[in-house]
Amino acid sequence: MASGGLQLLGFVLAFVGWIGIITSTILPQWKMLAYGQGGIVTYQSIYEGLWMSCAMYSTGQIQCKIFDSLLGLSSDMHATRALMMCGIFLGFVAILISMIGMKCMKCMEDDQVKKMRMAIFGGVVFIVSGLATLVASAMYGNKVIREFYDPYTPVNGRYEFGPAVFVAWAAAALVMLGGSFLCCSCPRRETSYPARGGYPKNVPSTGKDYV
Repeated sequence: MASGGLQLLGFVLAFVGWIGIITSTILPQWKMLAYGQGGIVTYQSIYEGLWMSCAMYSTGQIQCKIFDSLLGLSSDMHATRALMMCGIFLGFVAILISMIGMKCMKCMEDDQVKKMRMAIFGGVVFIVSGLATLVASAMYGNKVIREFYDPYTPVNGRYEFGPAVFVAWAAAALVMLGGSFLCCSCPRRETSYPARGGYPKNVPSTGKDYV
């Protein structure tokens, strides 16, 4: 029973983390402008995500612009996009596999060994999904840090971490934690040893021992 509860907890954590991966991928707040004044119009903040950049003005108006050219984006941006999409896809596959291996599901109930393996395999896929998300967000964060401390970057053009980066880190942690719980939730099968036969009884000596 405790093993089934740990399995359910791992699935819920991984599912919530997967929703967080989708949310962070969609959000445009991957990095935000540190200094928020420029030109005639004073804007409150400028955000840039994986798919668009947005400016929120002090008047409350929000204006977003989708990135038009794929070739104009850096290789780090393409890699981050690809890894985040891989994380979403792998998480979806892991959800389907883990649901088959859950003890509360009736599927494959007649073969508990295969059911256990499906749950473990789903947990492994969850961990890979979380690793892909973690690498993508860490790569993007490293790019923001390098550009911020670059002496050639103008002061009014230095970006800092946006909320979406922290959401991606938290989602990756939840997915990997949930996948680890799924891998550890199945109890080990007890090793059964065949019953040993009794030792042969000593034949009573007849008193005629031969040398």
